[in-house]
Amino acid sequence: MPVPARRLPSWAWVTGLTAGAIVAVAALTVQAEKGPHPTASAARPSASPSAGKPSASAAPSTPPKAPAVPEASGTGRRIVYSLGQDRVWLVDADDAARRTFTVWPGTVDPDPGTYTVSVRKDALTGSDGVAIEHVVYFTVKSGVNIAFSNAVDGSSPPPAASGAQTGGIRMAKADGSALWAFGATETRVRVVE
Repeated sequence: MPVPARRLPSWAWVTGLTAGAIVAVAALTVQAEKGPHPTASAARPSASPSAGKPSASAAPSTPPKAPAVPEASGTGRRIVYSLGQDRVWLVDADDAARRTFTVWPGTVDPDPGTYTVSVRKDALTGSDGVAIEHVVYFTVKSGVNIAFSNAVDGSSPPPAASGAQTGGIRMAKADGSALWAFGATETRVRVVE
């Protein structure tokens, strides 16, 4: 008569599976530390006309360098706004740019010159009917208030209605928060071409 097979207890199965998983993770870790798998460095498809041709450089591309603070923007702690670049820099007292970002200008540009932050408003409705926040006023031109702000929902401003005069210089939500924290009342604003 055959002898019945004996079953392993469940704790033995769990212990064996756990030990196997630890060995597999250790092996994968060692392999990862040795570098990428040979197939990982294979050429990737390209949308350019030279697809399939080897590239001149195997080095990964680096993100573009942010434009430098305009030379004619003064010195010291300030907000610099370039009309030509639609860009703002937040510059520390040591003349280093803490942050730079592009903006959407209104239909009325401030004249080049030096101003100071005069009024700050947490939130309100812009002249285009959009809920805005982090409103930092620094001048008035032709009866239009000029201020930095961002839309509460983070959107870009809608196109201005025909003939509408808007002085809001809008930016992305994170940039609006950064400018709000940086641009206390009496902070210098330098507008350049």
